[in-house]
Amino acid sequence: MTNKTGLEFKVGDAVVYPAHGVGKVAAVEVQEVAGMSLEVYVVTFDHEKMTLRVPTKKAKTAGLRSLAADDVVTKALTTLKGRARIKRTMWSRRAQEYEAKINSGDPVAIAEVVRDLHRATDQPEQSYSERQIYQGALERLARELAAIEKIDADKAAAKLESVLAKAA
Repeated sequence: MTNKTGLEFKVGDAVVYPAHGVGKVAAVEVQEVAGMSLEVYVVTFDHEKMTLRVPTKKAKTAGLRSLAADDVVTKALTTLKGRARIKRTMWSRRAQEYEAKINSGDPVAIAEVVRDLHRATDQPEQSYSERQIYQGALERLARELAAIEKIDADKAAAKLESVLAKAA
């Protein structure tokens, strides 16, 4: 789905970069790198106060994508309603798997992490690292939902937590 300039994204588009979540294409620039001209997307991430430059020709392979389609959002919300699947492996290994899912940028994989680490009020306390990973996954999913539904991230997080509470 390229536009008339031949680029996949245009200035102002909300995009998702797997390792950082939702950002906005602030500009398309040509930069001089090692004596060669390189066209790059300048993507800003307000929540991380960060700017990323992604070569336009490598955007797809770098994982830069548009916001999730409605069917993906529906699947992610359905995933939240499912039963938690917690492997009986060491926490350090599970933590690595959870981090990999979050950094994949896939909303359904992130929803799995949120679902698996969610604790209802009547359940035992989480460790500090479990809470950190849960919060990170919830925030990442909420920011994408917020961008899609044009609401703020707090409202999106509340919506996700209400889906989780109903499923518990």
